[in-house]
Amino acid sequence: MGNACVASRAQWGLAAPPVTVEVHLGSGLPTFSIVGMPATAVKESKERVRAALANSGFEFPAGRITVNLSPADLPKEGCRYDLPIALGILLAMGQVEFSEAVLANFEFYGELGLAGELKPIRGVLLAAAHAARAGRSVVVPAANVAEARLAASATTLGVETLLGVCALPGLRGARDVADAPAPLLQSTPFAGAAIPDLADVRGQPFAKRALIVAAAGGHSILLVGPPGTGKSMLAQRLPGLLPALEGADALDVASIASVSSRGFEPRDYGRRPFRAPHHTASAGAIIGGGPRAAPGEVSLAHRGVLFLDELPEFNRSVLESLREPLESGVVAIARAAARLEYPARFQLVAAMNPCPCGYLGDVSGRCRCAPPLIARYRARISGPLLDRIDLRVEVPAPASDELLGEGERQDARLSTAGAAPRVRVAHDLQRARSGKLNADLVGSELAEFCRLDRYCRRLLAQARAKLELSARGVHRVMRVARTIADLELADLESVAANAGELMNQPLSPAHLAEALQLRRAIV
Repeated sequence: MGNACVASRAQWGLAAPPVTVEVHLGSGLPTFSIVGMPATAVKESKERVRAALANSGFEFPAGRITVNLSPADLPKEGCRYDLPIALGILLAMGQVEFSEAVLANFEFYGELGLAGELKPIRGVLLAAAHAARAGRSVVVPAANVAEARLAASATTLGVETLLGVCALPGLRGARDVADAPAPLLQSTPFAGAAIPDLADVRGQPFAKRALIVAAAGGHSILLVGPPGTGKSMLAQRLPGLLPALEGADALDVASIASVSSRGFEPRDYGRRPFRAPHHTASAGAIIGGGPRAAPGEVSLAHRGVLFLDELPEFNRSVLESLREPLESGVVAIARAAARLEYPARFQLVAAMNPCPCGYLGDVSGRCRCAPPLIARYRARISGPLLDRIDLRVEVPAPASDELLGEGERQDARLSTAGAAPRVRVAHDLQRARSGKLNADLVGSELAEFCRLDRYCRRLLAQARAKLELSARGVHRVMRVARTIADLELADLESVAANAGELMNQPLSPAHLAEALQLRRAIV
């Protein structure tokens, strides 16, 4: 008879609160009880643990077993507690002996197979990151070790079986915890993956320029044009224009993917996410929710791109639910037991046809859509949502010589290789100036970093009256104009030497005029 405590962690949104697995072996009729708000998968661990211990050659206690997952008022889900429960039983029986230093400095995670093998679990990266902040090391299934080692400063031990955990020299007291194997820190960003080239899109110089502006400032963009003009191709090439993720941003994106139903692939570390949900997706799938309050598409696209093709075909409630995260960059999911927040700082790229048949304005004249039908089609996108989209770009059908490449000279500045370095310089300028991208500038930052001279103020006042711009629309035009000015600076060879002087110059009428052109009403 005895007691034991083993450390682990729960997963609740993007939080990983510590959980202590307390095991008590007592006399009496053989029973196996798990308390502490366990979900069904946790309750079922009793049978997995029983079979794993027997098939690993250990004795299973014949008396009363009580497992308490503390704190008792925190919901526990998943199969991650199998390993700490099994270790707690072995420690309480004295079949395995770990030093107090090990139990104080290590956390354990893993699902047990019936033969005693350790199977991978979800959310390991998030747990390892929180363990690292607490100064603890982790023991995880071998299949999860590459993911867990992405968390800086976390010593990660990967094992394949329950017997392997019990035989680890760093845990048996053969050497001190401080001498445990050194961690493999910060996996290198993704490499070798083919990046779609912007030059693959034939023609469309204006749309390509708009996409580069959107990439340089983190702006949302709406592409409007008939079928087959390259709208989807343009959207798919936006992630290739953006710099690879680093530091906290890369870890945040990986952590969100880690707790999702699909899980996280270590080879994708540092890659900008690109999410393209079907137009039949529900509001819960887009925003997040469900029984586990899982992250939705807007959070899985954090620091990346959310592409909504056929925008008017989405349910109206789904589109309206995008308004708040587009402004705040955060999604709050409220449940009876708790309120969870997920980050949702994504770039929205939307595409739509100009009319239900898609061929309004085509030179062939094949569109037969009546004006009321066109109005109803466009009215599916509300004014408040449209007002939150920075750039609105027409993508017309390319001419035959452009499409077939006859005599076409590709502009190197409109290729991924030519534009991506300029986008990276523009990002560096913006972060040096304000600590954020231009799309995130608010309040007094607009007045400080998007200064207008009297000619620009006059031009903007005239444009506001003619284009009926809202106050939000005026601010978004100013942000886009600042990005256009930053792209212009990125072309200067002397920008590095004179960045401090150049990046705070007032906007020019040319910058403002292009920003207004990119926001003109086309729907």
